[in-house]
Amino acid sequence: MPLRLGVSLQPRWPVDDGAAVLRAARHAEDLGFDHVAVGNRLLDSGFGLDTDPLVLLAAVAGATTRLRLLTSVLVAPYYPAVVLAHQAATLDVVSGGRLLLGVGTGWNPDEFAAVGVPARERGARTDDHLAAAKALWAQRPADFDGPFTTLRQARLGVPPVTAGGPPVWVGGHSDAALRRALRFGDGWYGTGADAEEVTAVRRRLSDLGGAENADRLTLASAAFLTPPGVPAVVAPPGRPLGGTAPTAASVADELGRLAEAGLTVCTLWLPVAAEHVEKAMEWVAAEVAPRLT
Repeated sequence: MPLRLGVSLQPRWPVDDGAAVLRAARHAEDLGFDHVAVGNRLLDSGFGLDTDPLVLLAAVAGATTRLRLLTSVLVAPYYPAVVLAHQAATLDVVSGGRLLLGVGTGWNPDEFAAVGVPARERGARTDDHLAAAKALWAQRPADFDGPFTTLRQARLGVPPVTAGGPPVWVGGHSDAALRRALRFGDGWYGTGADAEEVTAVRRRLSDLGGAENADRLTLASAAFLTPPGVPAVVAPPGRPLGGTAPTAASVADELGRLAEAGLTVCTLWLPVAAEHVEKAMEWVAAEVAPRLT
């Protein structure tokens, strides 16, 4: 199966032009991309689009018909478990089952302070919230006892259309993140992983959870790419896909090596100005994607 490619909707969009984001999402669908992704920022990062991912992806769901919708990644400790479960189930319903719930523990101390959640509890809260959400998605009514969430005969306002809830991809490279993926996830989601790291993650997952449990997980990762002839507006954090002077051949070669290592989904983060996003996507669709078949 060819590697599935998606694009992040994270460039520096004009904050007053939501229609431009939706046009880009529709264009991504028309070009044959698998998914679009939106990150999770509550405060201005100065780095890209800082919208709420579930709200924006709900708008994208209404503007598209096939495109999958990835949170890349939702910071699970920011959301009470029932709120997280209900919002995700709602988006799963209105999108017709297209949501991919990428989740992580977060890192930003200012945002944790702003929502009144101790950053030191982020791992425990993520585990609690995922376990409670999965109970609410799978059971009506649901009972749950966790360190931060207690449910008694709880019925979620709207059940998801996807049996058991939307697929959960757990982000992170630490052993704790990999254990979380094995326990709660349908997939692992990395950032900037090369073929060697994907191979290492597969081995670590197998060592931590057994081969059968590890093999069921989708392996996905975000990668940073500035197509030739398209100026970058921010420096990507880490080594860019295809090197510092990428060509269609070098990008396709690296993506091919990622696929051989076991990666099945790759999200392309394009650190370009808003007016160049469609051109960048068109280059990938016309020059890179055909080389992956």
